[in-house]
Amino acid sequence: MIKMKKISIIGLSCLLMLSFLFTGCEATKNANNTQKGSGIGVIAGGVIGAIIGNNTGIGTAGGAAIGAAIGGGTGALIGNKMDKQAREIDQALPGADVERVGEGIKLTLNENAVRFDLNKATLTTQAKANLDKLVPVFTEYPDTNIDIFGYTDSTGKAEYNLTLSKNRAESVKNYLISKGLVASRFKTTGLGVADPIASNDTKEGQSQNRRVEFAITANAKMVQDTKNGK
Repeated sequence: MIKMKKISIIGLSCLLMLSFLFTGCEATKNANNTQKGSGIGVIAGGVIGAIIGNNTGIGTAGGAAIGAAIGGGTGALIGNKMDKQAREIDQALPGADVERVGEGIKLTLNENAVRFDLNKATLTTQAKANLDKLVPVFTEYPDTNIDIFGYTDSTGKAEYNLTLSKNRAESVKNYLISKGLVASRFKTTGLGVADPIASNDTKEGQSQNRRVEFAITANAKMVQDTKNGK
């Protein structure tokens, strides 16, 4: 049985209210992923990201960035395609955290999937082996863009951590490109110490915070194909 985290996305009318009031509407519960993919606009992406952050323990900075990347409004057909891809990612790499958000996929490669040593951006042998499991899925779905967000723990200076987190995202991107994926699909961002998923007060928590996250979204071709009913 596939265990893929479900995220409740609030309705469009509520999003518009939230952009002004941040209150007064309940999250839409139990909506299927295709319905979540319909009618959510790019402007709402940052709000969605903030809500994702609140629901998952991820802070609003990176959550908003990922929400903005995932925002879109091209309809249920893209939602269907993303549902299928998310299931395949979850099956290929059970140690990762796969979430369907709006019309995209949020993928967290934590220490169980891609682990970074302290002050290092180098991929471990195990990290490469896990990324190898994602390559066939990303190859099967070439009409997606992949934004990679790098993170660090709280040790060290903020400026240093931003650079380190960018380098971690770049390491993942470069490895995937070396496996034959098209470079133009990728964009990398370093977010440093933002959005910890565990306490930085412990070594274990720090290890979990040294991670990368993906926002997987439809590219222009998929959007056009969807408009053409493909």
